[in-house]
Amino acid sequence: MNIKQLIAIVKNKLTTEIDIKEIKIEDKSFLHKNHKGHKEGKFHLKLFIKSDELSKLSKIVATKKIYSILRVELKEHIHSIQILFE
Repeated sequence: MNIKQLIAIVKNKLTTEIDIKEIKIEDKSFLHKNHKGHKEGKFHLKLFIKSDELSKLSKIVATKKIYSILRVELKEHIHSIQILFE
């Protein structure tokens, strides 16, 4: 899987499961290329999410919800994920 496919899957899954007003996903894999634990095919994503639904939850609960939705991707394709809520 390439990064464009992964971003499309992540965006689709999140917008299907959560009422999201705005979502932006950035590939930050290039920042980790020389790290010891870096593996080809594992990506680093930064998510910016604006959602009334998630804003009603604590950050921990909102993050757990996102992790639950992206369970397969986190296991197989995402090495690191940073989530920022607005």
